[in-house]
Amino acid sequence: MSMDGSIPKSSPNIRMAIDVGGTFTDIFVLDGDGTQKVAKVPSTSNPIDAVMNGAEAAGVDWADVELFTHGTTTATNALITRNFKPVAMVTTEGFRDVLEIGRGTREDPWDAYKEGTPPYVRRRDRFAVTERIDYRGKIVKPLDEAAAYEIARVLKKRGVSAVAVCFINAYINGEHELRMAEILTEVLGDDIAITTSHETHPEIFEDDRFSTTVANTILAPIIHPYARDLAKRTSDSGYDADVLLFHSGGGVMTPASAEKYAARLAASGIAAGAIASKYFAGLCGYTNAIGLDMGGTSADISLAEDGALRMTDKWEVDWGHPICFPSVEVMTIGAGGGSISWLDKAGSLRNGPQSAGSVPGPACYAAGGTEATNTDANIILGRVGTELAGGKKKLDREAAITAMSKVGDALDLDIVQASLATLRVANANMADAVRLISIARGHDPRDFVLVAFGGAGPLHGADIARELNIPAVVIPPNPGVTSAVGCMLVDIQHDVTKMFLKEAADVETTEIETAFKDIEIEGRERLFRDGVKEEDMTFQRFIDMRYRGQWRSLAVPVPAHIETMEDAVATFHEEYEKAHNFRREDFPIEIYRLTVRAIGVTPKPSFPKVTIAEGATAKPKGTREVWFHGQTSALTTNIYDRDDLPAGLTIEGPAVIDQLDSTTVIPPNSTAYIDEWLNIQIKLGAE
Repeated sequence: MSMDGSIPKSSPNIRMAIDVGGTFTDIFVLDGDGTQKVAKVPSTSNPIDAVMNGAEAAGVDWADVELFTHGTTTATNALITRNFKPVAMVTTEGFRDVLEIGRGTREDPWDAYKEGTPPYVRRRDRFAVTERIDYRGKIVKPLDEAAAYEIARVLKKRGVSAVAVCFINAYINGEHELRMAEILTEVLGDDIAITTSHETHPEIFEDDRFSTTVANTILAPIIHPYARDLAKRTSDSGYDADVLLFHSGGGVMTPASAEKYAARLAASGIAAGAIASKYFAGLCGYTNAIGLDMGGTSADISLAEDGALRMTDKWEVDWGHPICFPSVEVMTIGAGGGSISWLDKAGSLRNGPQSAGSVPGPACYAAGGTEATNTDANIILGRVGTELAGGKKKLDREAAITAMSKVGDALDLDIVQASLATLRVANANMADAVRLISIARGHDPRDFVLVAFGGAGPLHGADIARELNIPAVVIPPNPGVTSAVGCMLVDIQHDVTKMFLKEAADVETTEIETAFKDIEIEGRERLFRDGVKEEDMTFQRFIDMRYRGQWRSLAVPVPAHIETMEDAVATFHEEYEKAHNFRREDFPIEIYRLTVRAIGVTPKPSFPKVTIAEGATAKPKGTREVWFHGQTSALTTNIYDRDDLPAGLTIEGPAVIDQLDSTTVIPPNSTAYIDEWLNIQIKLGAE
C-alpha cells in the first residue's frame, strides 16, 4: 500500500486469492516481484460483485492474473437460509423417510420435545419407486420403469431444477440409479441436474449417503450458475485461466467439478484458514500448530500434527443432515469481537454465542448497539484504541463504558473488573474448544504453537495460549486476510472412495492393490476433466479400518505399493489410541473403505524473505494505559504500528501493535520477535 493509502496497480503475472465472507470480502495479491497487497471490501448480495469490487480495490487488472483462487460462503449460506430452488428425490419403495429418521438421535438427548431440523427435501417432494438390489449387488426386483416414467412426468409438471436419485444398496451396484437418471434426463431434459448416490458418496450407510446426495443436489442449481457466471465475468475482464474454487477438503476444483460436487463448497472459508495456519506455523519451524481464526461473530479452531491437518469424513451445517465429503476438521464456536456479555438465570457471567454482528455492532461503534461485547471490553482496557482500520473507523469509548456498566452493576464490579471478567469468560470458551480438539484427541497443547489470526485473534491469542500453557504464538503478517492466503496455498484435489468390507488378516495385498488402481483411474479422469496434465498428477492412498463389530472407521495413510498390511494395522492402532485413548491389538481389524486422494499440483506462491536487520529498532508511535490479566493497575504500554517494525526486531511486553486489519496484544513477561517472513512470534513467560 502506498503512503497516501491508495493501492498501486498490479504488475503482470500476479496471483490473487479472494475469500468472500458474510460481512467482508478479503483480497490477497502476490505480484510477480513478490510484493504483497491486501484489501477488504463489503460483501454484496451477489458475491460475484464483491469479487470484482475486491479486484478493483486491490488495483488488479484481470489480464495480469495468472492464477485466481476463490473461497466462498455461497453454498454455506444457502444451507443456512434454506433458500433453495425446487428439488426432488427418488428413492426405493419403503425408504422415503430415511432423511427424517437419520440415525434416530437427538441434538439434545435430554429434551424429548425438541424437534430436529427438517430435511432439505420436503416429504411431498420425495418419490418412491419399486426396485431392489441386495447387499451383494444382485438384482432382487428390477426397476419399475413405468412408475419411473410417471414420476418423471410429475416432476416435469412441478418444474423441479434438480433431482436426487437414492436407491438402497446402490453403493454396491448403481445400475438402477443410472437407469432412473436416464429416464429423468429423457423426460426433464439435459438442463436439470440429476445426482445419483452411488456416484456422489458410495457409502453403505444409507442415511449418510442419502443426506450427502441431497445436499449435493440442492446446491447444484445454485453453484452451477454461480461458477459459470464467475468464470464468464473474470474471462470478460481479461482472465484466461480456470477459476479455482476452494473446497472443504483443503483443495481447489474447477467450476466443472464444482457443478458435480457442489456440497464440497459448503465449508470453503473455514478450511482455508486452517490451511493458512499450518503454512505460517511451518514458516516459523513448527510442525504442530493450533489455528485460531477469530472474527466478529465466531472462532474457528483447527489442529495440525506433524505438518498434517486433522480431517473428518462427516460434518454438517444443519444438525442431523450430514455431508460426508472429506473435510478439514474445524471446530466453530460463537466467540468473536461482537460476542455479547450477559448473565444467565443463576447470575453467572456468560459470553456469546449471541453477537452484536456488524449491524448494529458493539456499543463502541455508536451505531445503535447497547450490549457490552468483547470489543467494548478491549477498548475499555486500552488494548484497542479509539480508531480501527487505519483511522477509517472511529470508536466511542464512553458508549462502551455505558454498556459495560450494566454488566458491572449486576455483578457488583467496577468497569475494569467487568471488562477483565468478560475477556476471561470469552478466552475460557475458546480455550475449552481448543481442549476438545487437542487434549480430548490425545494431543498435548504444550507441544503446539498457536497461530492466531482473523480480526480479533491477535487480541486474544496470547491470553488463550497462557491458559493452555502453549509456549508460543504466531501472528501472520496480515491476520485479517489470512484465510484468503490459505486459498492460494493448495492444489486441485479430489477424494475418490470405494467400499471394501474384509478383515485385514484375510485380505491379499494383490487384491487391495487392484482395487486401489481402479479407484486411481477415476481420480485420473477427474483431474483430466479439470485440465491437469499427467506430469502434474499425484495420488495418495488411505485405508479406513475399524475393530470388528464397530460402525465407525478411522482412515490411515498407506504407501503407493502395499507389501504387507502389518504397517497399516500398526498405524491404525496408534491413531485409534490418540483419538479414543484405547487400543486393542489382540482384536481383529476390519477394512471398511479405500480412498484415493487425486491431486493436481498447481503453482504455489513464493513469499519473499526480508533481510534481518542487525540491531533492529523501532520507535513507538505513542503510549497508552492498558490493563492486563493478573495486574493490579494499568501499565504504561508502548503502541507500535506494524508497518514500522523491521525484521529482526525484538519487543519486550507489554506492548500493543496496530495494523490495518487487526491489533496484536503482547502481555507482560513475554517477548515478540519479527521474523524474516514478517510474522510476529510471541514467546510467553509466566503471567
